[in-house]
Amino acid sequence: MSDTIIRSLEELAARYGTPSDTSLAKEADHLTAHYRAFVEAAPFVLIASVGPEGLDCSPRGDPAGFVAIEDERTLLLPDRLGNNRVDTLTNIVRDPRISLLFLIPGIGETLRVSGTGEIDTAADLLERFAMNGKLPRSVLRVRIASVYFQCQKALVRSRLWDPASQVDRRSLPSTGEMLAARMADFDGAKYDADYPERLKQTIY
Repeated sequence: MSDTIIRSLEELAARYGTPSDTSLAKEADHLTAHYRAFVEAAPFVLIASVGPEGLDCSPRGDPAGFVAIEDERTLLLPDRLGNNRVDTLTNIVRDPRISLLFLIPGIGETLRVSGTGEIDTAADLLERFAMNGKLPRSVLRVRIASVYFQCQKALVRSRLWDPASQVDRRSLPSTGEMLAARMADFDGAKYDADYPERLKQTIY
């Protein structure tokens, strides 16, 4: 049987050809005015990072504009209360390379930002991102290396923003059920019953 795995850049290029002029023109080394508008409108971003143990991709969300633009080459992201795994931050301390993917509800295009990150805990910086009287534990400063916008195809194919494609949460295992399957003597039903109030108390 012939080997069907692509193992070289030459094989990859032979399979896919060259990128279009428009796809190359999309990339910039800073936030243009148009790309800035996408960052300001986004309430959700995925952060990809890398460390000795491997890769991580984590979600971040807040009201639109929560990622502050310090200048055309610098972004600021508050780190809200979470589960204390700090996978992203652990990676950044050891390897500062990160990539961000911004999503805006109802918009097909996404915006990709790649660069390096550093974790800042300056008091005045934390104060800038207070929410409901609570400060983030740190702020992630992203030094931009490249910015690129992705076309609509992936979101159109997935019907991500189509209300008709929404999944009933009850059709999937609940958080409590998933935890009970991983932890001995864990009361998943109680966890699920308590979660709405716990979310209110711990979201910030």
